[in-house]
Amino acid sequence: MSDPAADLPGGDPYVSGPLSRPAAVALLGQAWDLAMASEYEQAAAAYGRLVGNADPEVHVAALLGSAEAKYRLDDESGALKDWIAATQGPETSNTWRAWKALAAARVREGNVPAAARAYREAERRAPLDERPEIASRLGWLSREMGQDRSSERHFSRSRTSVLPRPVATWTILAVTVGIGFAQILYAAGGADPWIGLLGLIKPLVAEGELWRLVTVTLVHGGIIHLGFNMYALFIVGPLVEGLYGSPRFVLVYLLTAAGGSAASFVFSPGPVSVGASGAVFGLFGMLLVSDRVHRPALTRGARNLTGQIGMLIVINLFLGFSIPNIDNAAHIGGLLAGAWLGFILVPRGATLASFWQRPGGRAASATTPLGPTDPTAERPQGERVGGDQLLRWAGVVAVVAVIAVAVAIGRPG
Repeated sequence: MSDPAADLPGGDPYVSGPLSRPAAVALLGQAWDLAMASEYEQAAAAYGRLVGNADPEVHVAALLGSAEAKYRLDDESGALKDWIAATQGPETSNTWRAWKALAAARVREGNVPAAARAYREAERRAPLDERPEIASRLGWLSREMGQDRSSERHFSRSRTSVLPRPVATWTILAVTVGIGFAQILYAAGGADPWIGLLGLIKPLVAEGELWRLVTVTLVHGGIIHLGFNMYALFIVGPLVEGLYGSPRFVLVYLLTAAGGSAASFVFSPGPVSVGASGAVFGLFGMLLVSDRVHRPALTRGARNLTGQIGMLIVINLFLGFSIPNIDNAAHIGGLLAGAWLGFILVPRGATLASFWQRPGGRAASATTPLGPTDPTAERPQGERVGGDQLLRWAGVVAVVAVIAVAVAIGRPG
């Protein structure tokens, strides 16, 4: 077997000596490639060759790379020494990464005050777009130390420029309300074609018009029905969209709508169903379970809302069973679909469920110190599909499969 280190253009990594900046940068790139090939021992040797380089950027980047390799080799004490050395070296564009990695190491040691101090140093030096995540971690640490007021301040900073505007929620609201008012106008004139176009007309679904499983959310049975559902969406939609991002929010809304419709198709006797209740209950279920399982950072108002969701669900289900002409099967179907999605899909950003765990795999490394050719460049941030991600998306596919089976077995004849 050939030795990858022998091909390093910067020279033999096991022999000390000064290197020019171009040779040092080339060696950093080769060390990176070794680490990406899981050749961590040789990567550590290559990075070690660059520690002490006259260029501060190269020196700090090499310490971070060396720490990363040692960390992957389960040499936490060696990695810790390198991270500390990087924080004590000259200030560079990568110094904040060293403080962040040191903070994570202190968390794993259980030294919460030291971790908080290191994260504060990291936040002070980090680029603007990196500070919200660090502030979120400081929020959790402050809460762990019983500093509730400080925790709220950190969480407030963590949400700055992180949570997007709920564009998808506002769009769904606008379209649904627009169609709702069109229904009211048509009803005043004696005819309403919208239900015929978009409603869950079960004989037509049985004939193959499956799109009605989701378009049913756009039509309602009157202004009170519309107002209740849209108010609920206005309250919970932006929170779920902020936690998961607009694309996943739309996916969840469609899946929970389809889940509620499938349950209605199978279990409700009426031939027609309308309303966004299944999707709204799905969002409630997702937020309830996600908050309990993943523990995302939330504002005080959002935390109060999630604390009340369980009771709201119970009250509305009770009303559904008590009042005639309410499609409780759709509510329960959407609720179950949302609860399952809340369990398998992890919110964006720091969550308490993942914050205290040692990262695993290359994609969850303790640091992201450098790129393949430039010691100041960041590691590429493209998603790498690992085992956990595949399992999560398999869970999403499972929801689709259950809906498909429900519709298939619910067809007459």
